[in-house]
Amino acid sequence: MMKLTGKKITLRALEPEDLDFLYQIENNESFWEISHTQTPFSKFILKQYLENAHLDIYEAKQLRLLIEDTSTKRQVGMIDLFDYNPMHKRAGIGILIHPKFQKQGLATEALSLLIQYAFSYLNVHQLYANITADNSKSLSLFKKHNFQKVGIKKDWILSEGKFKDEVLFQLIKD
Repeated sequence: MMKLTGKKITLRALEPEDLDFLYQIENNESFWEISHTQTPFSKFILKQYLENAHLDIYEAKQLRLLIEDTSTKRQVGMIDLFDYNPMHKRAGIGILIHPKFQKQGLATEALSLLIQYAFSYLNVHQLYANITADNSKSLSLFKKHNFQKVGIKKDWILSEGKFKDEVLFQLIKD
């Protein structure tokens, strides 16, 4: 069985008890640019989402995992596989660490665990990430994990009245 536990963190399925953390993250406007969110989420809608979070990745085409600190059991972020395509053996990957818990190596460990899981357990051939050109933390994180820059989408994201470029990164399984 593939282990989703590292030295500092565990990747685990979402639980009903995660509602308040999910509500806080999904309604934090500073994260909306990366999640392409345009309106707040109600607790009712998020509760329904959690009730359906058990759906298989083959059915939902998405896998969202909570990043939990193994020593404190605190929720520190989330990591997703999205647009999962089993026919072409690829998926997008995204990660969010709450600002209180950044700069502790948690994103590095979470990304490493999910890459290993996707390649070994889901038999994915490639992962990709879309990162705004000004997001230096994410650019550095994905480069550290050997993702290669394969393109730039010019003026792709409209944020605060200005367009931003989005960089497309790809990691192909050896």
